[in-house]
Amino acid sequence: MKVATDFDLKQYLKDKKSKIENFIKNYFQTPITPSVLHESVLYSLTAGGKRIRPILCIASYEACNGTKDITPYAVALEFIHTYSLIHDDLPAMDNDDLRRGKPTNHKVFGEGIAILAGDGLLTEAFTILSNPDYADVNPDILLKVIYEISTSAGVRGMVAGQAYDLISEGKEPDEDTVKFIHLHKTAAMIKASVKTGAILAEASEDKIGRLEIYGKAVGLAFQIVDDILDIESTTEKMGKPRGSDLQKGKMTYPKVFGLEKSKQKAMELIREALEAIEVFDQKADPLRKIAKFIVNRTA
Repeated sequence: MKVATDFDLKQYLKDKKSKIENFIKNYFQTPITPSVLHESVLYSLTAGGKRIRPILCIASYEACNGTKDITPYAVALEFIHTYSLIHDDLPAMDNDDLRRGKPTNHKVFGEGIAILAGDGLLTEAFTILSNPDYADVNPDILLKVIYEISTSAGVRGMVAGQAYDLISEGKEPDEDTVKFIHLHKTAAMIKASVKTGAILAEASEDKIGRLEIYGKAVGLAFQIVDDILDIESTTEKMGKPRGSDLQKGKMTYPKVFGLEKSKQKAMELIREALEAIEVFDQKADPLRKIAKFIVNRTA
């Protein structure tokens, strides 16, 4: 197994996050009308966050020898992720008051504007993805990317996971249900982020397949760790109420398998992810380090 040696993950994440933040800032220099919608969109987009999905997209692209700046297409994934958070927090969904240490969007702007901000971000993501001018990408490649992301975000992906998450609240622990929820609600878009990078780099089918395995495993591990942190972390570290999953009767890995088995499963998934990208050279070191970061994070 190839292991990164002198690669500085902290600096890598900082550099990529800075490019992502700059693109977001410049993208919205032309104001949205009405101004309250502009404020609502930027409130959630600039509230913080790790930017893991766009960074994974860029890291995957680089691992496949991509040389262009694909930041805009990676940021589109963050738009979709942010839309999903705004809608998840709504009273009709998870009814949360806190996100990333700040009041949730609907608490500040009202439910109607929050819904529209989410709708706008989802749609704007595809405005970006359908524009080949950002990185001089072949439109046929962008079409493949759009198909991958829309499938992963839609009714056969993230939305299906969100639906099951809602209807399983308060139900008896069930292994198949929790796997379905986590694979669709969280892992689907993380896998799509990784796979999108490979598609944009016009990688071989073998490499795309390996990165798809990596993305799925890392995505599932990410959500399992989230479940664990809901029990073991603090509200201050997470930026959202500790124990909210338990209070809502959510179907989580610890609820079904217990804490220790959940931790073991997360570690197994990270090993699976790393094994899938063994054939890649040192350009995949960011992916290797990010996988380890995900399973060891505390917030």
